[in-house]
Amino acid sequence: MNQALLDKIEAAHLRKEPLQFNVGDSVRVHTKVIEGDKERIQVFSGVVIGRRGHGINETFTVRRISYGEGVERVFPVHSTRVDKVEVERRGSVRRAKLTYLRKRIGKSAVAVREKQLQTGAAAPTEPAAPGAPATTAEPAPAAEPAPTAAPAASPASSAPAKAAAS
Repeated sequence: MNQALLDKIEAAHLRKEPLQFNVGDSVRVHTKVIEGDKERIQVFSGVVIGRRGHGINETFTVRRISYGEGVERVFPVHSTRVDKVEVERRGSVRRAKLTYLRKRIGKSAVAVREKQLQTGAAAPTEPAAPGAPATTAEPAPAAEPAPTAAPAASPASSAPAKAAAS
């Protein structure tokens, strides 16, 4: 077939807004599940351990530990069954595939360093409401130091003074 025709058909099935997550991020994937005549949303949360493919064939793999067993699910990026992907935490990794997490047990099986976000005046901030202008982050004012008071005399030291005065 003609490649231009294939690209045109593929473009019709691509997601309008691309999913914004990377390998190492902790995500919650909301998928549509049809049971009989009912449709519901099922959530699968875990760490993204890889992305592969491109175009309509692009997929991502999410891994989590459930009751001590590792569970992985592969989701197509452009599937209509994937309702949304929420990023719970951004991860900082130096690999495209995190298959080494499969060998780990317990808490270390999902341990990925958290990505450090920009701070300071140069860091962009998100608007408070849609359509509201973005504001720059301002440092909090420094708190005034508490005044130091002279130590109060203890009752034991004031008793001899009272006896001497009488």
